[in-house]
Amino acid sequence: MAASSNSSLSGSSVSSDPEDYQPPIWKSYLYQLQQEAPRPKRVTCPQEMESRPKYYGREFHGMISREYADELLGGAEGAYLIRESQRQPGTHTLALRFGHQTLNYRLFYDGKHFVGEKRFESVHDLVTDALITLYIETKAAEYIAKMTTNPIYEHLGYTSLLKDKMVHRLSRGRTEPRRVTFQRDERISSPLVRRSALKDTPEKQCSYEKIHNFKVHTFRGPHWCEYCANFMWGLIAQGVRCSDCGLNVHKQCSKLVPSDCQPDLRRIKKVFSCDLTTLVKAHNTTRPMVVDMCIREIELRGMKSEGLYRVSGFSEHIEDVRLAFDRDGDKADISASAYADINIIAGALKLYLRDLPIPVITFDLYSKFIQAAKIPNAESRLEAIHESLLQLPPAHYETLRYLMAHLKRVTLFEKDNLMNSENLGIVFGPTLMQPPEQNALTTLNDMRQQKLVVQLMIEHEDVLF
Repeated sequence: MAASSNSSLSGSSVSSDPEDYQPPIWKSYLYQLQQEAPRPKRVTCPQEMESRPKYYGREFHGMISREYADELLGGAEGAYLIRESQRQPGTHTLALRFGHQTLNYRLFYDGKHFVGEKRFESVHDLVTDALITLYIETKAAEYIAKMTTNPIYEHLGYTSLLKDKMVHRLSRGRTEPRRVTFQRDERISSPLVRRSALKDTPEKQCSYEKIHNFKVHTFRGPHWCEYCANFMWGLIAQGVRCSDCGLNVHKQCSKLVPSDCQPDLRRIKKVFSCDLTTLVKAHNTTRPMVVDMCIREIELRGMKSEGLYRVSGFSEHIEDVRLAFDRDGDKADISASAYADINIIAGALKLYLRDLPIPVITFDLYSKFIQAAKIPNAESRLEAIHESLLQLPPAHYETLRYLMAHLKRVTLFEKDNLMNSENLGIVFGPTLMQPPEQNALTTLNDMRQQKLVVQLMIEHEDVLF
């Protein structure tokens, strides 16, 4: 049923290895239908209407009946006018001829014109889009219902290619499972130790799945869906685009696209306040570079600093570090020559973790960790924390594992820095764990459990991770 069209018509940016890339066949049937759709024909009012709102033109005919509006339209496909409702004075109706009948829509204005979700600069654009949509959905209802059944998404080339590159890069960076000798701790029984010792944690770190960040988008010029290969019809808001990787698809197709978003670094505008998984995939790292770089700097020159992580650095200098990371990424200068006070770097790390849109311990798992901390039996409590850790997204798990290993090393210098695991738990509990609903009372009630979760993760880092 569908004719084919050259891929250059699409305006879509599908990238791949030139040797493996085969141009997809874009299906132009819906594009042809859009070209056939009726064009708007404005029916103007012969006299000036004093009651005409300033945002309507001569297509406004005042308070007239449906029957008279139908008569004025004259049966011409695409003819339209605006009238004030007789039943509800002060409200306005768009009368539009389509399919040999007059359709009436309640018309709204809030700075833009709309009858549904889409908002238009002019009534003419609204009618143009409505006629395209009505025509296509009338002529191709069965086709549209079936168009997602034969997706070309997996055959585009770039999706599988990027996935292979990611897996190869991560597997190349994998290390042999650590051989850890566990000392007997009366609070921990052997099953958890055995399971932790046998667990190959790097395997978890190789699966950095990420859902697409789709947002409604208006495409300029013809565009085809990169999932089903069909034309994205309409005048505005024809589909959605992933803000992180640039994938363009129909709104209905977006629900079927796999969670394999490969963020494009050119689209990631900042480092701070960026979703953790998005950032690590965009930069091809297993952890955010902010965490790596700050911890490296702190371990180089700050482990004996009294009150490390508890003492605040100057907020304006911490803000400078944030701006440096957002501007320069992993080229940001956070050395002693730039920031002599190590508390500035420590403060920047805490700020980064605190400002994540999804905390390191995710909203979804927050209650699991809180409930685990409330278990009175020490062995069962650690078991529950361990099980919760395994449910974290890989980027979150790896960031938390690396941070806890660092904080464990911080406690080795407790005589100098006066920071033990409990003190660090007080500092990092609210930073790493935030309740899904920002309720001050909930946060206050959970502070003890937040502190305990982080304290236990530091103390038993070698077992829990």
